[in-house]
Amino acid sequence: MILLVFLAIVAVLLIYAISLYNHLVTVKHAVGKAWANIDVLLKQRHDELPKLVEVCKQYKQFEQDTLQKVIEARSLVQNARQQQDILALGPAEAQLRTGLGSLFAIAEAYPDLKSNENFMQLQNRITSLENAIADRRELYNESVTINNVQIEVFPASILARTFNFREKPLLEVTAAEKTDVDIKQLFN
Repeated sequence: MILLVFLAIVAVLLIYAISLYNHLVTVKHAVGKAWANIDVLLKQRHDELPKLVEVCKQYKQFEQDTLQKVIEARSLVQNARQQQDILALGPAEAQLRTGLGSLFAIAEAYPDLKSNENFMQLQNRITSLENAIADRRELYNESVTINNVQIEVFPASILARTFNFREKPLLEVTAAEKTDVDIKQLFN
C-alpha cells in the first residue's frame, strides 16, 4: 500500500514537471513569435524607405543631410535586425524615427513634394508600419515579461535552470524618445 502511494506521488510530480516544462517551452516560443512579427514589419519598412528617399531626391534642393541620416539609421536597424540584437535595435529604431520625423517635417516646406502622390503613399505606408511596429513592440515586451516571470517563479525556476531557459531582453525606449520633440528645430 505504501509503495502504491509513493508511486502515485511520483507519478503526479512527474506529470506536473512535464506540464511545467511544456509551459516554459510555450512561453519561450511566444517570445520568438513576437520577435518574428516585429522582424516582418521592420523588413517591410526597410524595403519602403529607399523608395521614399528616391522620391525626395527628385527634388534637388531637398536637404541631403536629412536623407543621409535616414539612410544611415536604416542601415543600423537592418544590422540589428539581421543579428537579432534586441539591445541595439532600440537605439537604432529611435534614430530612424527621428530621421523620418525630420524628413516628413522638412517635406512640409516643399509643396511640390507634399503633393507628389508617390510621396504621400509612401509616407502613409511608413506611418502605418510605424504604428504596427509600436503595437508589435508592446506585444513582444509582454511576451518577454511573461517569459522572464515564468522562469523566476518557484518551482518553475528549478526546471528553467535545469533545462537552460534564459531571460530575454525587453525592447526599451531610449531617453531621446522620451523627450519632447522640438518642432521649431525640425523646420530649421
